[in-house]
Amino acid sequence: MATLNNKPDYSLYSNAFGFLRQPLNFSPLTSDADVIVIGFPFDMATTGRSGARMGPGAIRKASMNLAWEDTRWPWSFSLSDSIKIEDAGDFVFEPGDAEAFTKEVEAYVSQLIQSEKTLLSFGGDHFITLPLLRAHSNVHKDIALVHFDAHTDTYSQGSRYDHGTMFYHAPKEGIINADHSIQIGIRTDYEKENHAFDVIDAVTANQLSADDIIQRIKNRVGNHPVYVSFDIDCLDPAFAPGTGTPVCGGLTTDKILQVIRGLSNVNLIGMDVVEVSPAYDNAEITSLAAASIALDLLHVWAVAQGKITT
Repeated sequence: MATLNNKPDYSLYSNAFGFLRQPLNFSPLTSDADVIVIGFPFDMATTGRSGARMGPGAIRKASMNLAWEDTRWPWSFSLSDSIKIEDAGDFVFEPGDAEAFTKEVEAYVSQLIQSEKTLLSFGGDHFITLPLLRAHSNVHKDIALVHFDAHTDTYSQGSRYDHGTMFYHAPKEGIINADHSIQIGIRTDYEKENHAFDVIDAVTANQLSADDIIQRIKNRVGNHPVYVSFDIDCLDPAFAPGTGTPVCGGLTTDKILQVIRGLSNVNLIGMDVVEVSPAYDNAEITSLAAASIALDLLHVWAVAQGKITT
Protein backbone atom coordinates (compact mmCIF):
# COMPACT_ATOMS: atom_id res chain seq x y z
CA MET A 1 0.00 0.00 0.00
CA ALA A 2 1.42 3.36 -1.01
CA THR A 3 1.60 5.92 1.78
CA LEU A 4 2.29 9.61 2.22
CA ASN A 5 4.34 10.65 5.25
CA ASN A 6 4.02 7.07 6.56
CA LYS A 7 0.26 7.41 6.85
CA PRO A 8 -1.83 4.52 5.53
CA ASP A 9 -4.14 5.23 2.61
CA TYR A 10 -7.73 4.90 3.81
CA SER A 11 -9.27 6.09 0.55
CA LEU A 12 -12.48 4.26 -0.34
CA TYR A 13 -11.27 3.27 -3.80
CA SER A 14 -7.51 2.83 -3.43
CA ASN A 15 -6.12 -0.70 -3.17
CA ALA A 16 -9.59 -2.22 -3.47
CA PHE A 17 -8.66 -5.87 -3.80
CA GLY A 18 -10.30 -8.19 -1.27
CA PHE A 19 -13.98 -8.33 -0.40
CA LEU A 20 -14.70 -5.55 2.14
CA ARG A 21 -10.96 -4.71 1.94
CA GLN A 22 -10.16 -7.93 3.77
CA PRO A 23 -6.61 -9.27 3.41
CA LEU A 24 -5.77 -11.45 0.43
CA ASN A 25 -4.40 -14.89 1.25
CA PHE A 26 -3.80 -17.25 -1.63
CA SER A 27 -2.83 -20.06 0.76
CA PRO A 28 -6.02 -20.28 2.84
CA LEU A 29 -5.43 -23.87 3.99
CA THR A 30 -2.82 -22.64 6.46
CA SER A 31 -4.78 -19.54 7.48
CA ASP A 32 -6.23 -18.94 10.93
CA ALA A 33 -9.20 -17.07 9.43
CA ASP A 34 -12.73 -17.99 10.47
CA VAL A 35 -14.23 -17.30 7.04
CA ILE A 36 -12.63 -17.60 3.63
CA VAL A 37 -14.11 -15.65 0.73
CA ILE A 38 -13.52 -17.25 -2.66
CA GLY A 39 -14.77 -16.52 -6.16
CA PHE A 40 -15.68 -19.05 -8.83
CA PRO A 41 -15.60 -17.26 -12.21
CA PHE A 42 -17.48 -20.01 -14.04
CA ASP A 43 -20.51 -19.63 -16.32
CA MET A 44 -20.24 -22.59 -18.68
CA ALA A 45 -23.49 -24.01 -17.26
CA THR A 46 -25.52 -20.92 -18.13
CA THR A 47 -28.65 -21.35 -20.25
CA GLY A 48 -29.60 -17.65 -20.44
CA ARG A 49 -27.37 -14.62 -20.76
CA SER A 50 -23.75 -15.41 -19.97
CA GLY A 51 -21.36 -13.19 -18.04
CA ALA A 52 -21.63 -14.46 -14.47
CA ARG A 53 -17.95 -15.38 -14.61
CA MET A 54 -17.33 -11.69 -14.00
CA GLY A 55 -19.53 -11.71 -10.89
CA PRO A 56 -16.88 -12.24 -8.18
CA GLY A 57 -14.88 -9.21 -9.27
CA ALA A 58 -17.99 -7.04 -9.49
CA ILE A 59 -19.16 -8.05 -6.01
CA ARG A 60 -15.75 -7.29 -4.53
CA LYS A 61 -15.67 -3.88 -6.22
CA ALA A 62 -19.15 -2.98 -5.01
CA SER A 63 -18.23 -4.06 -1.47
CA MET A 64 -15.94 -1.04 -1.21
CA ASN A 65 -19.10 1.00 -0.65
CA LEU A 66 -19.74 -1.08 2.48
CA ALA A 67 -16.22 -1.33 3.87
CA TRP A 68 -16.05 2.07 5.56
CA GLU A 69 -18.72 1.29 8.16
CA ASP A 70 -17.15 -0.81 10.91
CA THR A 71 -20.44 -1.43 12.72
CA ARG A 72 -23.00 -1.98 10.00
CA TRP A 73 -26.59 -0.93 10.57
CA PRO A 74 -28.69 -2.47 12.07
CA TRP A 75 -26.17 -4.81 13.72
CA SER A 76 -24.83 -3.78 17.12
CA PHE A 77 -21.34 -5.28 16.89
CA SER A 78 -18.17 -4.81 14.88
CA LEU A 79 -17.75 -7.66 12.39
CA SER A 80 -14.00 -7.07 12.06
CA ASP A 81 -13.59 -7.32 15.86
CA SER A 82 -15.66 -10.50 16.04
CA ILE A 83 -14.41 -12.74 13.22
CA LYS A 84 -11.38 -12.94 10.99
CA ILE A 85 -12.11 -12.89 7.25
CA GLU A 86 -9.67 -13.43 4.42
CA ASP A 87 -10.18 -13.35 0.67
CA ALA A 88 -8.54 -16.22 -1.21
CA GLY A 89 -9.17 -14.64 -4.61
CA ASP A 90 -10.70 -16.59 -7.46
CA PHE A 91 -10.47 -20.33 -8.00
CA VAL A 92 -8.15 -21.09 -10.92
CA PHE A 93 -9.20 -23.79 -13.39
CA GLU A 94 -8.72 -24.85 -16.98
CA PRO A 95 -11.30 -23.00 -19.12
CA GLY A 96 -13.75 -25.11 -21.08
CA ASP A 97 -13.60 -28.28 -18.99
CA ALA A 98 -16.71 -28.35 -16.80
CA GLU A 99 -16.09 -31.89 -15.56
CA ALA A 100 -12.59 -31.10 -14.34
CA PHE A 101 -13.81 -27.86 -12.76
CA THR A 102 -16.49 -29.75 -10.84
CA LYS A 103 -14.09 -32.33 -9.45
CA GLU A 104 -11.40 -29.78 -8.61
CA VAL A 105 -13.82 -27.51 -6.74
CA GLU A 106 -15.09 -30.38 -4.61
CA ALA A 107 -11.56 -31.55 -3.78
CA TYR A 108 -10.25 -28.07 -2.94
CA VAL A 109 -13.25 -26.92 -0.93
CA SER A 110 -13.34 -30.21 0.99
CA GLN A 111 -9.81 -29.45 2.22
CA LEU A 112 -10.82 -25.95 3.32
CA ILE A 113 -13.84 -27.22 5.25
CA GLN A 114 -11.83 -30.02 6.84
CA SER A 115 -9.37 -27.36 8.03
CA GLU A 116 -12.32 -25.80 9.91
CA LYS A 117 -12.89 -22.86 7.57
CA THR A 118 -16.32 -21.55 6.68
CA LEU A 119 -16.73 -20.47 3.06
CA LEU A 120 -18.49 -17.49 1.57
CA SER A 121 -18.45 -18.23 -2.16
CA PHE A 122 -19.21 -15.92 -5.09
CA GLY A 123 -20.39 -17.13 -8.47
CA GLY A 124 -20.30 -17.59 -11.30
CA ASP A 125 -23.46 -19.28 -12.38
CA HIS A 126 -25.52 -21.32 -9.95
CA PHE A 127 -24.04 -24.64 -11.02
CA ILE A 128 -21.08 -23.96 -8.71
CA THR A 129 -23.34 -24.75 -5.75
CA LEU A 130 -23.43 -28.46 -6.65
CA PRO A 131 -19.69 -29.15 -6.17
CA LEU A 132 -19.73 -26.81 -3.16
CA LEU A 133 -22.52 -28.84 -1.56
CA ARG A 134 -20.71 -32.08 -2.35
CA ALA A 135 -17.67 -30.74 -0.52
CA HIS A 136 -19.72 -29.64 2.47
CA SER A 137 -21.45 -33.02 2.63
CA ASN A 138 -18.04 -34.69 3.02
CA VAL A 139 -17.87 -33.01 6.45
CA HIS A 140 -21.46 -32.17 7.44
CA LYS A 141 -24.27 -34.69 7.21
CA ASP A 142 -28.01 -34.20 6.67
CA ILE A 143 -27.64 -30.67 5.31
CA ALA A 144 -30.70 -28.44 4.95
CA LEU A 145 -30.66 -26.06 2.00
CA VAL A 146 -32.12 -22.55 2.23
CA HIS A 147 -32.38 -21.51 -1.39
CA PHE A 148 -33.34 -18.01 -2.60
CA ASP A 149 -34.14 -17.99 -6.32
CA ALA A 150 -36.68 -17.31 -9.05
CA HIS A 151 -36.22 -20.93 -10.21
CA THR A 152 -36.26 -24.20 -8.29
CA ASP A 153 -33.27 -25.55 -10.26
CA THR A 154 -34.75 -29.04 -9.90
CA TYR A 155 -35.16 -29.70 -13.61
CA SER A 156 -34.29 -33.24 -14.70
CA GLN A 157 -33.70 -32.31 -18.34
CA GLY A 158 -30.44 -30.80 -19.49
CA SER A 159 -26.81 -31.75 -19.30
CA ARG A 160 -24.96 -32.76 -16.15
CA TYR A 161 -23.48 -29.25 -16.16
CA ASP A 162 -26.55 -27.04 -16.19
CA HIS A 163 -27.37 -24.27 -13.72
CA GLY A 164 -30.99 -25.44 -13.58
CA THR A 165 -30.40 -29.03 -12.45
CA MET A 166 -28.31 -28.86 -9.25
CA PHE A 167 -31.16 -29.43 -6.83
CA TYR A 168 -32.48 -32.31 -8.88
CA HIS A 169 -29.15 -34.08 -8.44
CA ALA A 170 -28.27 -33.00 -4.87
CA PRO A 171 -31.08 -34.88 -3.04
CA LYS A 172 -30.59 -37.95 -5.25
CA GLU A 173 -26.91 -37.98 -4.29
CA GLY A 174 -27.83 -37.68 -0.61
CA ILE A 175 -25.88 -34.46 -0.11
CA ILE A 176 -28.88 -32.42 1.09
CA ASN A 177 -32.06 -33.36 2.90
CA ALA A 178 -34.89 -31.98 0.76
CA ASP A 179 -37.44 -32.73 3.47
CA HIS A 180 -35.80 -30.04 5.61
CA SER A 181 -34.94 -27.65 2.78
CA ILE A 182 -36.84 -24.61 1.56
CA GLN A 183 -36.91 -22.40 -1.53
CA ILE A 184 -37.95 -18.75 -1.40
CA GLY A 185 -38.96 -16.44 -4.27
CA ILE A 186 -39.85 -19.10 -6.87
CA ARG A 187 -41.86 -17.77 -9.83
CA THR A 188 -41.24 -20.24 -12.64
CA ASP A 189 -42.87 -23.59 -13.35
CA TYR A 190 -41.76 -26.84 -11.71
CA GLU A 191 -43.15 -30.33 -11.12
CA LYS A 192 -45.12 -29.73 -7.94
CA GLU A 193 -46.37 -33.32 -7.51
CA ASN A 194 -42.90 -34.76 -6.90
CA HIS A 195 -41.26 -31.72 -5.34
CA ALA A 196 -39.82 -32.53 -1.91
CA PHE A 197 -38.70 -28.99 -1.07
CA ASP A 198 -40.95 -26.59 0.76
CA VAL A 199 -41.59 -23.58 -1.51
CA ILE A 200 -42.52 -20.01 -0.66
CA ASP A 201 -43.29 -18.68 -4.12
CA ALA A 202 -42.70 -15.04 -4.93
CA VAL A 203 -46.38 -14.03 -4.74
CA THR A 204 -46.68 -15.58 -1.28
CA ALA A 205 -43.33 -14.18 -0.14
CA ASN A 206 -44.36 -10.69 -1.22
CA GLN A 207 -47.62 -11.02 0.74
CA LEU A 208 -46.07 -12.50 3.91
CA SER A 209 -44.16 -10.42 6.43
CA ALA A 210 -40.42 -10.97 6.76
CA ASP A 211 -41.04 -12.42 10.23
CA ASP A 212 -43.48 -14.97 8.81
CA ILE A 213 -40.93 -16.06 6.19
CA ILE A 214 -38.19 -16.33 8.81
CA GLN A 215 -40.35 -18.50 11.04
CA ARG A 216 -41.27 -20.79 8.16
CA ILE A 217 -37.60 -21.21 7.27
CA LYS A 218 -36.68 -21.99 10.87
CA ASN A 219 -39.51 -24.47 11.22
CA ARG A 220 -38.33 -26.26 8.10
CA VAL A 221 -34.59 -26.49 8.80
CA GLY A 222 -34.79 -27.13 12.55
CA ASN A 223 -31.38 -27.95 14.02
CA HIS A 224 -29.91 -29.29 10.80
CA PRO A 225 -26.68 -27.84 9.42
CA VAL A 226 -27.80 -25.14 6.97
CA TYR A 227 -26.29 -24.10 3.66
CA VAL A 228 -27.64 -20.83 2.21
CA SER A 229 -27.52 -20.40 -1.55
CA PHE A 230 -28.63 -17.02 -2.88
CA ASP A 231 -29.28 -16.63 -6.59
CA ILE A 232 -29.46 -12.89 -7.18
CA ASP A 233 -32.44 -13.34 -9.53
CA CYS A 234 -34.55 -14.00 -6.42
CA LEU A 235 -34.70 -10.21 -6.35
CA ASP A 236 -37.01 -8.47 -8.79
CA PRO A 237 -35.12 -7.15 -11.84
CA ALA A 238 -35.84 -3.64 -10.59
CA PHE A 239 -33.41 -4.41 -7.76
CA ALA A 240 -31.10 -6.80 -9.65
CA PRO A 241 -31.07 -6.25 -13.41
CA GLY A 242 -27.56 -7.65 -13.81
CA THR A 243 -28.27 -11.36 -14.02
CA GLY A 244 -28.58 -14.00 -16.70
CA THR A 245 -32.19 -15.11 -16.21
CA PRO A 246 -34.20 -12.19 -14.78
CA VAL A 247 -37.86 -12.84 -13.87
CA CYS A 248 -40.30 -10.06 -12.99
CA GLY A 249 -42.33 -10.24 -9.80
CA GLY A 250 -39.50 -10.90 -7.37
CA LEU A 251 -38.67 -9.63 -3.90
CA THR A 252 -37.24 -6.31 -2.83
CA THR A 253 -33.72 -5.93 -1.49
CA ASP A 254 -35.12 -4.58 1.78
CA LYS A 255 -37.32 -7.61 2.41
CA ILE A 256 -34.57 -10.07 1.54
CA LEU A 257 -32.13 -8.38 3.92
CA GLN A 258 -34.72 -8.49 6.70
CA VAL A 259 -35.22 -12.22 6.12
CA ILE A 260 -31.50 -12.97 6.09
CA ARG A 261 -30.91 -11.00 9.29
CA GLY A 262 -33.58 -13.11 10.94
CA LEU A 263 -31.60 -16.33 10.43
CA SER A 264 -29.06 -15.53 13.14
CA ASN A 265 -29.71 -18.65 15.21
CA VAL A 266 -29.73 -21.26 12.47
CA ASN A 267 -26.77 -23.64 12.22
CA LEU A 268 -25.17 -21.93 9.20
CA ILE A 269 -22.25 -23.93 7.76
CA GLY A 270 -21.74 -22.40 4.32
CA MET A 271 -23.10 -19.77 1.95
CA ASP A 272 -22.90 -18.56 -1.60
CA VAL A 273 -24.15 -15.64 -3.70
CA VAL A 274 -24.37 -16.41 -7.41
CA GLU A 275 -25.53 -15.32 -10.88
CA VAL A 276 -24.36 -11.68 -10.80
CA SER A 277 -23.69 -10.77 -14.43
CA PRO A 278 -22.27 -7.23 -14.38
CA ALA A 279 -22.54 -6.67 -18.14
CA TYR A 280 -26.31 -6.33 -17.65
CA ASP A 281 -26.09 -4.30 -14.46
CA ASN A 282 -26.92 -0.62 -14.08
CA ALA A 283 -25.01 1.61 -11.66
CA GLU A 284 -23.75 -1.51 -9.83
CA ILE A 285 -27.26 -2.07 -8.40
CA THR A 286 -26.98 -5.85 -8.64
CA SER A 287 -23.40 -6.08 -7.44
CA LEU A 288 -24.14 -3.85 -4.46
CA ALA A 289 -27.17 -5.96 -3.57
CA ALA A 290 -25.03 -9.11 -3.75
CA ALA A 291 -22.30 -7.56 -1.60
CA SER A 292 -24.88 -6.39 0.95
CA ILE A 293 -26.48 -9.83 1.14
CA ALA A 294 -23.05 -11.42 1.59
CA LEU A 295 -22.16 -8.95 4.35
CA ASP A 296 -25.34 -9.69 6.27
CA LEU A 297 -24.71 -13.43 5.86
CA LEU A 298 -21.33 -12.89 7.54
CA HIS A 299 -23.05 -11.14 10.46
CA VAL A 300 -25.57 -13.99 10.69
CA TRP A 301 -22.73 -16.53 10.77
CA ALA A 302 -20.89 -14.57 13.48
CA VAL A 303 -23.98 -14.54 15.67
CA ALA A 304 -24.74 -18.21 15.05
CA GLN A 305 -21.20 -19.20 16.01
CA GLY A 306 -21.15 -17.10 19.16
CA LYS A 307 -18.32 -14.94 17.80
CA ILE A 308 -19.79 -11.57 18.72
CA THR A 309 -17.57 -8.99 20.38
CA THR A 310 -19.51 -5.95 21.57
